[in-house]
Amino acid sequence: METTDERVWNEVLAVNVTSIFLFAKHLVPLMRTAGGGSIVNVSSVQAFVTQTDVVAYAASKGAINALTRAIAVDHAHEQIRCNAVCPGSVDTPMLRASAERFAGDRDPADLLGDWGRAHPLGRMAGPGEVAEACAFLAGPRSAFVTGSEMRVDGGLTAAAGVTLPTDERN
Repeated sequence: METTDERVWNEVLAVNVTSIFLFAKHLVPLMRTAGGGSIVNVSSVQAFVTQTDVVAYAASKGAINALTRAIAVDHAHEQIRCNAVCPGSVDTPMLRASAERFAGDRDPADLLGDWGRAHPLGRMAGPGEVAEACAFLAGPRSAFVTGSEMRVDGGLTAAAGVTLPTDERN
């Protein structure tokens, strides 16, 4: 936190939170006129658990989840739903750039493999898998879902960081 430049803090919050606020602010009146609708915000597992040295990013993702709940509660009576999708590691150009940045002397592909294996399913998500969750929340099959945070994380936030040795009695 101490090394996060205030300009970086402001930029991350503007891109990740203020943009969602402004989008919803201008979309809700149109949805109201249309008789309702669904907003799906993209957050992250970083809203629940965090890595080191990502204070602005983690704070912004937590804010997205809080904003999602506020929009959902404020507009449910107008049949306007709002939910958040919270992915774990997703194989995207942004994640690959992060691997390049943090790989040091390692092959970035090895680092990406490690990140994938950190998920109980043993891999990263594909962008299409996250898109499917977004499509579900945007569509009619989720008509009774609002204010929720759908984790699309391969079990990452469900797993404890400490594993116990195998006990033959279990």
